[in-house]
Amino acid sequence: MSEYELSSLGPVDYLVIEFPAGQQNFTGEIAEELLTLANAGTIRVIDIIILTKDEDGVVDAVELSDAGDLGELVALEAELAELLAAEDVAHLANAMDPGSVAGVLVYENAWAAPFASAARRAGGQLIANGRIPIQAIIASLEADDALESTGV
Repeated sequence: MSEYELSSLGPVDYLVIEFPAGQQNFTGEIAEELLTLANAGTIRVIDIIILTKDEDGVVDAVELSDAGDLGELVALEAELAELLAAEDVAHLANAMDPGSVAGVLVYENAWAAPFASAARRAGGQLIANGRIPIQAIIASLEADDALESTGV
């Protein structure tokens, strides 16, 4: 990737989604939604890794491009594929339960790239970011509703 392309890169995030043993129901819906986001220009997929952890805790990591016939999904990975180091994968796998499968998605927030580039050109640098889990938002809204209903 050229220096120009790196300077125009938007924020890069990752997700690790675990599918516990006995609760896995892969229908292709996840791949369809990921393709929709990528085709709309909302995200750019940088890397996808499939992790499996057996009952003894042994982890196997497979790059999406090596996972078999996944059609259009494999074509999504950008030039930066295989961005995660072995230590990163081991760290992520520590959170997994035995018998589970997890998908690791590294993606650029392409929708934010123009803003991020403009901020960098103006001399700005990101000094903090974070996520608010949906469970925290729901709990906050429920607490507000409880306060309103009691008149406090």
